[in-house]
Amino acid sequence: MRIAVVGTGANGAGIGADMARAGLDVTFIEQWPAHVEAIRERGIEVRMPDRTEVTRVPAMHLCEVATLREPFDLVFVGVKAYDTRWACELIKPALHERSLVVGLQNGMSIDDMADIVGIDRTVGAVIELASNMWEPGITTRQNPPEESWFAVGGLVPAMTVRAEEVAAVLSHAGTVEVSDDIRSSKWMKLIVNAAELVPSAILGLELNTAATTPGMYDFMMSCGKEAARAALAGGNRLRPIFGMTDARLDDPDVFAEQLFEIVLTVYSLPDTKTTSLQDWLKGRRSEVAEINGLVVDELARVGEPAPFNQLVVDVARRIERGELEVSPDNLGLLLDGARR
Repeated sequence: MRIAVVGTGANGAGIGADMARAGLDVTFIEQWPAHVEAIRERGIEVRMPDRTEVTRVPAMHLCEVATLREPFDLVFVGVKAYDTRWACELIKPALHERSLVVGLQNGMSIDDMADIVGIDRTVGAVIELASNMWEPGITTRQNPPEESWFAVGGLVPAMTVRAEEVAAVLSHAGTVEVSDDIRSSKWMKLIVNAAELVPSAILGLELNTAATTPGMYDFMMSCGKEAARAALAGGNRLRPIFGMTDARLDDPDVFAEQLFEIVLTVYSLPDTKTTSLQDWLKGRRSEVAEINGLVVDELARVGEPAPFNQLVVDVARRIERGELEVSPDNLGLLLDGARR
């Protein structure tokens, strides 16, 4: 099986390295030139809490994809959600009729993928692990494979068997479940993402530090609870993820709290910076519209407000326009705005 990972940032690089170390035929396709060159020269270095592993893996620049002659059987897409459409268009000529494309992303990028490569070649995924990347060729993975979790699934029942194929490959990077309702499963992850990613990044703080800042935990949970209502408004079901055994599926507010607590206590370390904060520290825009903005849009569709997520979107847009810096001083903007 020929496998490609399109977008080998913090998470994509670590996951791809796991598969390559298992003996699979993996190629990295990446948009950061220095990262490609570092991987070619030294391999991909994955730093974990208990070990460091260096893995040799072929790496290609985006501009080299047009030179490919043999198609890939399985493609993992690890770019930002807002880059999904062009990444799928890029790799589409390198697919065959039975190829599968898997989105290892936050947000609901699964529909963009299906629109471009076809519903019968699209597999959605939920991913739970924390990583960061600040230097080319090096990813710091805070959750090694023994502590990482994934769910995969197709958009139609006929894709269940194909999702099992993906699970077998992805199992080298962590525990994998096959979901019979991947759209709902992805919305469950979006609930916790709405609570954690951008709100903590606005303060410029590590996730756990932000959550213990007075007033911030309640604010973050209010974002998550709105996201749970948005999930239900869109016809999705509350369902356990992360291997939950005591999920309160009868109470969306309690369920949102359970999800957030798992992320804080199981999947986060004291120095965990969310992907949104990493984006802003690198001068990049983050997935604000694809996460908190999606909550606002989904509830607006059924005539309901989402004041906490709307406030996050408004403040985040000011940061991305350069009007505000990420700072703990922004706490007042969030808490005062929430009281109005």
